[in-house]
Amino acid sequence: MTLKADVYWSFRSPYSYLATRRYVALTQEYDLQINQRFVYPLAIREPDFFEKNHPNWLGYVFRDIFRVAQHMGIPMAPPNPDPIVQDIATRKIAAEQPYIFELTRMGQAASRRGKGLEFANEVSQMIWGGTAGWNEGDHLEKAAERAGLNLTELRVEAATQSDGLDAEIAENQIALEAAGHWGVPTLVFEGEPFFGQDRIDLAVWRMKQKGLAER
Repeated sequence: MTLKADVYWSFRSPYSYLATRRYVALTQEYDLQINQRFVYPLAIREPDFFEKNHPNWLGYVFRDIFRVAQHMGIPMAPPNPDPIVQDIATRKIAAEQPYIFELTRMGQAASRRGKGLEFANEVSQMIWGGTAGWNEGDHLEKAAERAGLNLTELRVEAATQSDGLDAEIAENQIALEAAGHWGVPTLVFEGEPFFGQDRIDLAVWRMKQKGLAER
């Protein structure tokens, strides 16, 4: 019997990126279906989040993600451009955000097609894996193709159905919090949340208790 899990995920989250390869690998190794549920990052949901946090918080996160990536053998580089326009010195979020809304809406459109995880995997590898100007040229188009999707279709849907997609994205956030967490990446299996890229093995352990079988 195919087991099902939800993954709550954001394009601005480096830990989401670090977890995604493993989520993909799980669906290849086990009889498991992952429903990718995109949410807007904290910078959108709580614009003053970074300003309220301890000054060491952001620096520690950057130190940690690079050592985790090195430990796991995953390419990691500061995004260029960052999906969220932010003054790193002041930690203030810009009023104009040219990337994150379209990205997240396209991700949700991919999820409508059952390809959200694949789209997240391909695009995040560009954003966080060292592709400068990932938003330019044909980078996104090729990433969509590798995920089995058509970028033009996703982009048109993101533009013409923004209200509906935003409603689904908001529902994803509500569902994440109802499951017992608020951050990403969080895998939820049978109502139990497993937050972070370092809890994947624990999630697999739980799913095996419920009959998770190798393909």
